[in-house]
Amino acid sequence: MNTARQSAARLIDESLGFLFPAALRAAAAVRVADHMADDDESVERLAEATGTDARNLGRVLRLLATRGVVEETATGRFRLTTTGQALRSDAPHSARAAILMLTDATMWRPAGEMHRCLTDGGSAFTDIFETSFFDYFARDAETAAVFHDGMAAMSDHENEPIAQAYDFPPTGTVVDVGGGHGGLLLEVLRRQPGLHGVLHDQTHVLADHRLGDHDDIAGRWSTADGDFFSTVPPGDIYLIKRILHDWNDEQSAVILRNCRRAMAPGGRILVIDAVVPPGNRPHQSKTLDLMMSSFVGRERTEEDFVRLLGEAGLRLRRIVPTSTVLSLVEAVSGD
Repeated sequence: MNTARQSAARLIDESLGFLFPAALRAAAAVRVADHMADDDESVERLAEATGTDARNLGRVLRLLATRGVVEETATGRFRLTTTGQALRSDAPHSARAAILMLTDATMWRPAGEMHRCLTDGGSAFTDIFETSFFDYFARDAETAAVFHDGMAAMSDHENEPIAQAYDFPPTGTVVDVGGGHGGLLLEVLRRQPGLHGVLHDQTHVLADHRLGDHDDIAGRWSTADGDFFSTVPPGDIYLIKRILHDWNDEQSAVILRNCRRAMAPGGRILVIDAVVPPGNRPHQSKTLDLMMSSFVGRERTEEDFVRLLGEAGLRLRRIVPTSTVLSLVEAVSGD
């Protein structure tokens, strides 16, 4: 095969790549992994357990086997791999809720019509759903639940290494801005028993927070409902995890300014997002950045953060990498 044919064949193969997350979503939706014990299982038994069509379930599993999620035996039976264990809903760090969120129609459809972002320069999501991303969630409780459960699942495997990567002070107040169910704040409070935490988010999100389930942080936390575009509670350290990438620079600067105004003297702001690296090597931030283009947000480089922080009256002090895809971008007052 000559080079031109090889190139065409590769690009055609790449264009079929969307079918793997489709298979992953299908498997997550019917909870097939929950019915796969350590032993090999037949497609027929799995289909009976999940109430699915055996022939089509076999097709899904066969494709997942090509990417190491399951393994097909010589007799046509399937077993979960080490990677596939995370597809189980009862796994210690289950990816199931995150998979369902990332492959939801609210993500899938804008990705399929990303050309709108190129030709119009706007939001494909708004064009398709006729409202903004978060306004859509505000009126659709079912989709909002998928989003918040998915974000919590993504965070569950990130929170502990993020908390370990930063040298938090022994005392003070930590405010988790838009902190969702409180997983990151929980890990921070566990590491420093002298800290008090404030979980800040909208009322309907705070209703499902997890802080009250843990005796080791009892009496050291509170919640504060509100809109981070308006005001945030006073504190010494602000956690802003996977928030700014949802918004454009102007909106992000508003959030940062609100934190700077409420921050105690000598305080710090920790923007916890992916930092896009230079060069051609793969990095999840580059994938997510393209997805965010369908909404209004963006992933940022170090230079982008320097500029954004400056617009909010802050300066970049340092960037602390973690063992996850995220880094802690530490900012202090620029005064």
